Amino acid sequence: MSNERLVGKSDQCVTQKQITRAKSTAPQNVTVILPAFNEEISIGSVVLLTRYYADSVIVVDDGSSDRTADIARKAGAEVIVHEVNKGKGAALKTGFAAADDLGADIIVTMDSDGQHNPAEIPKLVDPIIKGEADIVNGSRYLNGLDKNTPSYRRVGQTILDGATKLNSGLHITDSQSGFRAFSASTKDAFRFKAQGMAIESEMLADAGKSDLRIAEVEIGVRYDVDCSTEHPIKHGLGVLLMILKDIEFNKPLCYLTVPGSVLGIGGLILGILFLQDFTVGKSLDFGPTMFMILCIIVGSFMALTGLLLHSISAILREARTT
Repeated sequence: MSNERLVGKSDQCVTQKQITRAKSTAPQNVTVILPAFNEEISIGSVVLLTRYYADSVIVVDDGSSDRTADIARKAGAEVIVHEVNKGKGAALKTGFAAADDLGADIIVTMDSDGQHNPAEIPKLVDPIIKGEADIVNGSRYLNGLDKNTPSYRRVGQTILDGATKLNSGLHITDSQSGFRAFSASTKDAFRFKAQGMAIESEMLADAGKSDLRIAEVEIGVRYDVDCSTEHPIKHGLGVLLMILKDIEFNKPLCYLTVPGSVLGIGGLILGILFLQDFTVGKSLDFGPTMFMILCIIVGSFMALTGLLLHSISAILREARTT
């Protein structure tokens, strides 16, 4: 089975772009960004191993209270410190800006807890060096969900992948992977607004809107080093909520206008039926009548809100391109 695939909204779109964009085999400056929060146990070895496969390693210490910054600096990383914890999105924003200052051609993001293998960086950046992709997503599930993956992770992953696909339009097999490579030219495509781990899905949504070419390569991952203190179900629900909020703004016609119209039309149909009964002398029941009114009011509000958000989004997109 293949351990690499190109991702797109359509195969035709990818093929056309592959033809029009020249391949590049020139030496590339590879810079790795490691967002870190209280990772003093793992950060030293991660930086040392990563330096074998990258020209520069940037550690963004996102408000750690331990020795993360000191150890990373001694291991040879460029270290940037956030005085307070701002979240992974802000850490990546800082890291991308620093990588640009260092002249990076390719930017790689990795988790700093040791769950990703730095030895896999070369195969992650290879499609970008060959000019085949703008972004490469390291996927744990390129050939299906791994049986070694905990069951609760498999269920949550399937839900989050589906929501991310709905938001981005991309057929990604591992939407929550933090092990990715980016052509430096893509840096302006991302908002970096998400506070927590929802940043992975937000970046895919931004990539989809910018029509960037995305490839996936298979990676391994260690679950025995996952040091997250947040409950996985709470974490998954938080990410899902952030994706749904993003969908609400990015695709308001689908999220609000369509269901609102269905609700409003349903209320109107009920109203016509009630009116027919009333004209033949039947009385109107309070409950069904109030339900009809509620459907019409809520449905109309949702439909109009969706149209308003769609118009605002179109204006903002036009402003960004001018």
